[in-house]
Amino acid sequence: MWLGIDVGSLTVKVAVVDGRGQVEAGIYRPSHGAPLRTVLSALEEIFKEFPPERIEATGVTGSGGRLIGELLCASYVNELVGQTRAVELYHPEARTVIEIGGQDSKLLVLEQRDGRLVLVDFALNTQCAAGTGSFLEQQAARLGISIEEFSELAARAKDPPYIAGRCAVFAKSDIVHLQQVGTPLLEILGGLCMALARNFCSDVAQGRPFRKPILFQGGVSKNQGMVHALEAVLGLRPGELVIPEHQVLMPAIGAALIAGERAGDGIRWEDARERLLQAASQEESGVTRLGRLVAGEASSGRDPPLGLKGQTRGFLGIDVGSISTKVVAIDAEGRLLAKVYLRTRADPLGATGKSLRILGEKVGRKLDVQGVGVTGSGRELVARYVGADVVKNEITTQARAAAAIDPEVDTVFEIGGQDSKYIRIEDGIVVDFTLNKACAAGTGSFLEEQAARLGISVEGLVELALSSPRPVRLGERCTVFMESDLIHHQQRGAAKEDLAAGLAYSIAINYLNRVVGDKPIGKRILFQGGVAGNRAVVAAFERLLERRITVPPHFEVTGALGVALITREVMR
Repeated sequence: MWLGIDVGSLTVKVAVVDGRGQVEAGIYRPSHGAPLRTVLSALEEIFKEFPPERIEATGVTGSGGRLIGELLCASYVNELVGQTRAVELYHPEARTVIEIGGQDSKLLVLEQRDGRLVLVDFALNTQCAAGTGSFLEQQAARLGISIEEFSELAARAKDPPYIAGRCAVFAKSDIVHLQQVGTPLLEILGGLCMALARNFCSDVAQGRPFRKPILFQGGVSKNQGMVHALEAVLGLRPGELVIPEHQVLMPAIGAALIAGERAGDGIRWEDARERLLQAASQEESGVTRLGRLVAGEASSGRDPPLGLKGQTRGFLGIDVGSISTKVVAIDAEGRLLAKVYLRTRADPLGATGKSLRILGEKVGRKLDVQGVGVTGSGRELVARYVGADVVKNEITTQARAAAAIDPEVDTVFEIGGQDSKYIRIEDGIVVDFTLNKACAAGTGSFLEEQAARLGISVEGLVELALSSPRPVRLGERCTVFMESDLIHHQQRGAAKEDLAAGLAYSIAINYLNRVVGDKPIGKRILFQGGVAGNRAVVAAFERLLERRITVPPHFEVTGALGVALITREVMR
């Protein structure tokens, strides 16, 4: 007998095969953040039926396979090589393999050469959940159904709506909108499967051909909705997408076959078990800690609007973002008179109308509006709706507000609900800028998602984070994958306040690494956007950069303020 072990990001797979490659036993089990402990329990279960002395060779593969291989003194097999070997045995006619797991997805392009199946090209997903099973699992949890119910309902969808698959967190906005207009649940689930299928073809395959026959394997291949979605996206007839019998065990089977062909040694279980136990105990206690967060005075950002005392000539600024809509009124000198901050809720026109009505109640008939400016992701639509005089992009408006607040500013950090920006300013002029990619990591949505995972509000997260003596280092990861990390750390005994502080650090680390990158950071930094109101995040930036971060008054409406100031100048 030969033994194959596949240690993935979220699951452990074990296969026992005989000399002909027939699977005698198989285990597929979630690891819940403890892969070593999961491998240990799986092997103990396997060895009840197949004693260790019957195992002549052991192969290990997967993202966590190298450590397991060292502990078991077993051969490590590259995942792609292992998959190719298993496909060669069971489906030698295959020319393309789609494999989608919990946090990983792969495309394998195969050819027959000299009687052997050869891997000629491949592609892997990036550090993003959009093309993986985690994308579907998070949406299922959000909609309050099991992943099994998800599969059954999605398979019955007849007319799936379009849902953006660029980020699992941003897809939530589309889902909320579809629910508001009464879209049936099974159609929404079908739309999510279509989004994942499109994302796989565009972001993973990136133009590579899907030559038939096509195999679909990995945990997500169990989802019938995904089978239908891939058939639709790839233009396949029912049945043309082949699901292998051992769809979740293929890498483990391949590792076992290659180990057997290498004539590897058997497994000395008593010694290996002791090493696994020792490593598992360290796995459960190993948590990296960061320095305590201290909120400075620069984290206040409070300054009430002036209000109107009499008839005043002024200007309006409207910032329509993906998460929030902001409206401000300024006077002829550029001073803020009133402001409104509302959730957009996938209805930019409705949110704009409501914001203007609220602003109207604040200023009454005292404001003589001389001009209106619009910015934000919904600016073109809303500009036509209100008859705007000025339409500007967010970089220009955020920079204009920053220069008005502090003429000597040289760096602007701006973090909103789904967007984050870095702006470099010299003498009041933008000389460089970058935006976040289609990813929620390092944005306000990231913080909201993780606070919800901990069962607290974003406001409650701030106080918890600032009370933490030993913040947990959660690192720089996709928002969805971060949920797995949070669960793992909770299972290892990390306190809620330490996790909250770790999340504040993660916002800053993600922003600095993914948005700023290697661009210079000056000495006069303004932090703008809704997330600037989070004192724990401000403290994390100050700790990481070892310099002061200034949160200006009205930080949450600086985009609207900037376009109002520009409108004032243009209308003159």
